Amino acid sequence: MQLDQISVRQIKGVSAPKEQELHAFGVRSVADLLDYFPFRYEDYRIRELADAKDGEKVTVLGIVRGVPVLQRYGRSKSRLTCKVEVGQWLVTAVWFNRHFLQDQLTVNREVMLTGKWEQRRLQMTVSESEFPDSARSAKSGTLQPVYSVSGSMTQAWIRKTIRQALAQYGTMIEELLPHELVERHDLMARRDAVQRIHLPDDASEGQAARRRLVYEELFLFQLKLQAYRALNRKRTDGIAHRIESETIREFAATLPFELTDGQKKVVNEILTDMRRPSCMNRLLQGDVGSGKTVVAAIALYGAVKAGHQGALMVPTEILAEQHMRSLQRLFADMGVEVALLTGSLTERKRRDALAGLQMGIIDIAVGTHALIQEDVFFRSLGLVVVDEQHRFGVNQRSILRRKGMNPDVLTMTATPIPRTMAITAFGDMDVSTIRERPHGRKPIKTYWVKHGMMERVLAFIRKEVTKGRQAYIICPLIEESEKLDVQNAIDLYVQTQQSFPDLRIGLLHGRMTAAEKDGAMGAFGSNETQVLVATTVVEVGVDVPNATLIIIMDAERFGLSQLHQLRGRVGRGEHQSHCILVADPKSETGRERMKVMTETDDGFEVSRRDLEIRGPGDFFGTKQSGLPEFRLADMVADYELLETAREDAAELTEREDFWSDASYARVRGVLQKDSYFQGEQLD
Repeated sequence: MQLDQISVRQIKGVSAPKEQELHAFGVRSVADLLDYFPFRYEDYRIRELADAKDGEKVTVLGIVRGVPVLQRYGRSKSRLTCKVEVGQWLVTAVWFNRHFLQDQLTVNREVMLTGKWEQRRLQMTVSESEFPDSARSAKSGTLQPVYSVSGSMTQAWIRKTIRQALAQYGTMIEELLPHELVERHDLMARRDAVQRIHLPDDASEGQAARRRLVYEELFLFQLKLQAYRALNRKRTDGIAHRIESETIREFAATLPFELTDGQKKVVNEILTDMRRPSCMNRLLQGDVGSGKTVVAAIALYGAVKAGHQGALMVPTEILAEQHMRSLQRLFADMGVEVALLTGSLTERKRRDALAGLQMGIIDIAVGTHALIQEDVFFRSLGLVVVDEQHRFGVNQRSILRRKGMNPDVLTMTATPIPRTMAITAFGDMDVSTIRERPHGRKPIKTYWVKHGMMERVLAFIRKEVTKGRQAYIICPLIEESEKLDVQNAIDLYVQTQQSFPDLRIGLLHGRMTAAEKDGAMGAFGSNETQVLVATTVVEVGVDVPNATLIIIMDAERFGLSQLHQLRGRVGRGEHQSHCILVADPKSETGRERMKVMTETDDGFEVSRRDLEIRGPGDFFGTKQSGLPEFRLADMVADYELLETAREDAAELTEREDFWSDASYARVRGVLQKDSYFQGEQLD
């Protein structure tokens, strides 16, 4: 029997109530428990006080040299002090609310103390203590694992239970990785690694165990992604689009601008994929305003000219309407029919759009999640483009894909993703990247000011509007909140009207109807309103080239990537643009964000710094993006192992013997448990 088939109830000391507590942590089998790794260690190794820094937490071994003195405060509080000889020092040891130790602290008895060392006072505030001559002494001289626990589950109990599980079942731990990888990377055997990560003799042993298990975790994840890619490339049931290069060149010649070298490169990558009989699964990432939309338009045009239809799914109705207008302009003389499909369409318009798609009259549908509703049918869907893909769940994307017979898929994001993140989150995709700005675009100048400088900010708005330009003012909330002392759009709108009585001020927020949003954006786009007060509804995609100034109120409340997205609403025309962050951050993280924003307007650098500050879990929002929640691995700290694991997984899955040789049976078994591969013959 394998460890994942043995219930934790079989471990000595695990009662029925404790079993239920473990279940709450997702621990049901012995394998689950042994894979319940510590997130850090408490260091109880004996130190010399001469090597300890003032204020440091240390563990020392000493001898009781004085009679303990107990002081009580009220019913339950107490302070116990005792002189203890530690090496060459006579130290005052202090315990709070440990009155029961008074009788145990007998003169000349050896004691182990863990606590904060105050060198100037020759005093240690003791958090934990043990007597080495006691049968219950367990920590002396060791590294103790620290686990995530809650409720009535204690560190002592989980440590004891895992030790017991190792004693009962440790010899049943099997190797998962192919022998060649263990040898190649000088990895600890799995049985030893599991033993040592829970019970390390020293720090280096714990680190070696962690390295082995992190590599395994990353390798198994990458193996699924690379196996998916390998099998997908072998499939020939996709659409081999017959796209003539001359057709694309003729269309590109009609554009009002010349494509950048970066755009040309990714267009070639996408069209090469589309011409193959296997399904394209490509991510197009580029900084704000780098020209991804026109690349998507060229791909959609290619699909239409090859006799198929295209679909462009975006997260908001504002963005859907803007994309539809952009595509209609680009295809005005090309005979391509573009239609909108969103939740706010009238019943008649929706009915007409559905009929047009089903009959093939409409070539390209642009819409929100309305595109994936059950009554939407295409005559021949050949290309699916998903914009700002991290805003859609994995299931939503796959439903749209099933609207056709294995159409090609191009996903786009304006959140530039560090290589580490792209490898992990999108390892099953090919990645195309546009790094350069379109010709003529100037860097956006970014400033950070405190709220006390608002008069100067208002004067700057006046200066830009006088030149004929326009400005956004962004705030985090729509209405006043008792919990958050931040500007809100409605109050800010009124204040802005009072500050500029001679200007026309617009308002845009998420609770407005679609018609109201259209009206607000239309008025701003045509310069009927000079200043637009808005929430983050304008974060993605809204394109007004005449807007050269964006003021972001309470900027410390936004994440770095979101601030960069908002900044990207300006700098889209020929004029110099500015971004002003109004913030009084109280946290170090808030100050760091402001510093990063003023130092760079390179989205890839912003993303890298955001990943460092926030960590990978919050970068997209794990549930939305399908990012894995690793037990041990950290995508920032372990990026070298991540790249190594990806290369190893890619190499193995490309080899014929991997899919048939008995030496890989166990690791193929991991793949077989995944729902995608259950229909595939892996051995």
